[in-house]
Amino acid sequence: MQNYFFTIKSRFQTALKKIFPEKVWGRIEAVYHFTLAFLAALLYRFPSRRIFVIGVTGTKGKTTVAELLSAILEEAGYKTAVSNTVRFKIGAESYDNTMKMTMPGRFFLQRFLRRAVRERCGYAIIETTSEGARQFRDRFIELNALIFTNLAPEHIESHGSYEKYRDAKLSIAKRILKSRKKRRFLVVNRDDKEAPAFLNIGVPETYGFSLADAMPYTVKKEGVSLSVRDIPIHSKLSGIFNIYNMLAAATCAEHLGIGADTVARAFSKFSGIPGRMEKIDLGQDFTVIVDYAHTPDSLLKVYEVFQNAKKICVLGGTGGGRDAWKRPEMGKIADAYCSKIILTNEDPYDENPMEIVHTIKEGIRRPVAEIIIDRREAIRKALESAETGDVVIITGKGSDPYIMGPSGTRLPWSDALVAREELAKMLAA
Repeated sequence: MQNYFFTIKSRFQTALKKIFPEKVWGRIEAVYHFTLAFLAALLYRFPSRRIFVIGVTGTKGKTTVAELLSAILEEAGYKTAVSNTVRFKIGAESYDNTMKMTMPGRFFLQRFLRRAVRERCGYAIIETTSEGARQFRDRFIELNALIFTNLAPEHIESHGSYEKYRDAKLSIAKRILKSRKKRRFLVVNRDDKEAPAFLNIGVPETYGFSLADAMPYTVKKEGVSLSVRDIPIHSKLSGIFNIYNMLAAATCAEHLGIGADTVARAFSKFSGIPGRMEKIDLGQDFTVIVDYAHTPDSLLKVYEVFQNAKKICVLGGTGGGRDAWKRPEMGKIADAYCSKIILTNEDPYDENPMEIVHTIKEGIRRPVAEIIIDRREAIRKALESAETGDVVIITGKGSDPYIMGPSGTRLPWSDALVAREELAKMLAA
């Protein structure tokens, strides 16, 4: 059912593109997306006006921040609805996001919000994207608050430049100024270079957070310890990037009137989400990690968590037809951190997967890279290569449910499931 509106909309849009010449379509595309946004909101009777809506935007950390904030709110006794890359949740009901879209289409989101209102959820937390903003998916969703996590180069080819990508993110924040809600506030990562642009938009209430707010903190591969408002917090999440994610959620919660002790309890219970630094453990004597890292910056941060361990890295490319600039950059990072690199298929779409991985290999100078296009075979080889104390890091897909091939073909997939299956075979042997 979750793919129904997406399928209908895609077919309709494809038909329109065939009818109108490319130049004409370029001029009317914005009107098309805006009209759909209005019709969707009208059909579901503008549900965002009747629920406290929190958006989460940025390049990295959006899904984790959304889940952390939901966990805090639930710990405080509130009923929540969540829409993000990994899942859709309304109260106690939760189901996987299999749409290959972080921010679904307008009809889906308005229906989601209407159901959240009907189920008497107090808060709706929505992961919002630059691509979604470009297609007006955020229009007619009245925000109460927005969390900005960070900004790094991403979707450059889609937007045309980093500046246009940044401006698309800023447009999401500016939607708060036009929101009908009485209370509106913005939560901003002060350590990000783009923080001033967000802080100066003019939102009635603006709150910042910084890594300094977590001091004293410690980071180990088993988890992190930090302090929030002088309350010590321990979490199974690891990496400085997750401290930032926790600070983002905690800062938002604080300005919703939720105490630091509630935040601490929620964080101590939170064990992570699928495909985000997910540990695969069947009793083997080495560590296996599955992570979504699909930008140079996020890949670097994952590797840094395990900088003192020998790393065997399974690395795919960016999706076919997009962000080719970052492929050799990711190769350079893997070259600097990994003892062994296995380059493999990820989401080639209509590109030749061998050409994609060869572009990644351009950034690898040492003779540590091997190409195995079959992703299952690549994971198997990485696991077989691991010795006691090593870390196998499988990146690029996280909890992504498909490998996307030519002409829109989809191969059902799960890095975590495949890693467990191959580990089980190894241990049984």
